[in-house]
Amino acid sequence: MNLLRAASLVSLLTLASRITGLVREQMVAAAFGASAMTDAFNVAFRIPNLLRRLFAEGAFSQAFVPILAASRAADGDETTHRLIDAVATVLFWALLVTCVLGVVGAPLLVLLIGEGLRQSGGFDVATGLTRWMFPYIGFMSLVALSAGILNTWKRFAVPAATPVLLNLSFIAAAWLLVPRFQGWGVEPIYALAVGVMVGGLLQLAVQVPALRKIGALPHIGLGPRAIRAAWSHEGVHRVLRQMAPALLGVSVAQISLLINTQIATQLGAGAVSWLTYADRLMEFPTALLGVALGVVLLPQLSAAQARDDAAGYSALLDWGLRLVVLLALPCAVALLIIPQALVSVLYHRGAFSAQDVQQTVVALMGYGAGLMGLVGLKVLAPGYYARQDIRTPVRVAVVVLVLTQLMNLVFVPKLGHAGLALSIGVAALINAGWLLWGLRRRGSYQPLPGWFGFGLRVVLAAGVMGAGLLWASRRFDWVALGANELLRAGWLAAVILGAVVVYFAVLAAAGLRIKTFIKRA
Repeated sequence: MNLLRAASLVSLLTLASRITGLVREQMVAAAFGASAMTDAFNVAFRIPNLLRRLFAEGAFSQAFVPILAASRAADGDETTHRLIDAVATVLFWALLVTCVLGVVGAPLLVLLIGEGLRQSGGFDVATGLTRWMFPYIGFMSLVALSAGILNTWKRFAVPAATPVLLNLSFIAAAWLLVPRFQGWGVEPIYALAVGVMVGGLLQLAVQVPALRKIGALPHIGLGPRAIRAAWSHEGVHRVLRQMAPALLGVSVAQISLLINTQIATQLGAGAVSWLTYADRLMEFPTALLGVALGVVLLPQLSAAQARDDAAGYSALLDWGLRLVVLLALPCAVALLIIPQALVSVLYHRGAFSAQDVQQTVVALMGYGAGLMGLVGLKVLAPGYYARQDIRTPVRVAVVVLVLTQLMNLVFVPKLGHAGLALSIGVAALINAGWLLWGLRRRGSYQPLPGWFGFGLRVVLAAGVMGAGLLWASRRFDWVALGANELLRAGWLAAVILGAVVVYFAVLAAAGLRIKTFIKRA
């Protein structure tokens, strides 16, 4: 299997998702700007998303995928299918109970994450939106189960393309429902909640034919006897045992997000939205690079661990880390040098003012400072999960959480909401560095020869590219260019294309050959 081709496929499909996601954010920014209502929506949407990342794509996936991959490698498909059915049954009923509790307890959840909305008048709206959108966690948790199965069977396309459906549903809701809700006298922001729920349902629906095609469509037990049988399955207990430390580890990151959101709501109307718009831009490189590599590497690392192939295991990590340096470093340089150009072209229209541009820019720069760490974590953490060692990343994450909040005490009074973003960025660098040191110390990762020369070439190319971007950032007033949006977008496209050409041209001139990254496993 060509891992570079697989990662490229995931990146390409993720690119489609991020492009439609940016169109979604552009429509929201133009219609609502950065206001108390967008803060209310972002807080409400963050609640099911937080739980999705905590349970579904976080602890559950980290525990389930390595066990699933090991089961298929050691025991064959028939035994693995029984494991899938048992896990799916327990997950379905747990989600049903969770969704009911979430809808009932929506006011408490909003108070926990966004108490500051009481001051801006968005608290009641956020509560209503939370009730509408909370079942989204149920859809997405089942999607995470499906993605784990499909990725283990090396069917990467459907899970990577699925998020596009949420974005398209969002766009349709913003385009078609917002004007109608205004005409009906309904708060227009509720149209976005409809888009979320329809998008979640569509994402789940497209998994069914893909799972059926590989013969791995889960059978969910509905009766008491079937539920008891699923609960007694040894594989379910193994997943739950692995989830316990994983849940603690993922919850550390989500607790940090919860604290930061609570702080942001205290900084005045718009702060949550500025951070959210900046975060959406950050998702481009983190998803295209980090998520794609993590999705491809985790099943491969788990299989190498099951085969007791230490050399192959280390080589996979080395390949992933080199791609992180090769691709994430120039992205970080771009985010730090031309953030105003990016934010202006993507968001500056309609209700999104020049002030909103500047506030989003400083948040984006804070996130950008930690991009290498944010992407690197997507490669380094699977290096532990594949060995079913979740405790080590947990211990590291707990310490990093404390450090993040200490940095907030220093940065937020001076930088406001940008200080929150900078704390996250610096914390990601510390986290990634610590995990890398741990893999080296235990001997799980032995760097292959050539790192010094490789790193020197990448730094040289990124420096030359950065000089060109610095000229472009000073040459144009990107906010003022908004009077002609096509011209502004054209200049940004030319600048980005030129930066890409310069970067890879310098790499080629320095003797780096991209074909060396073609890795077969």
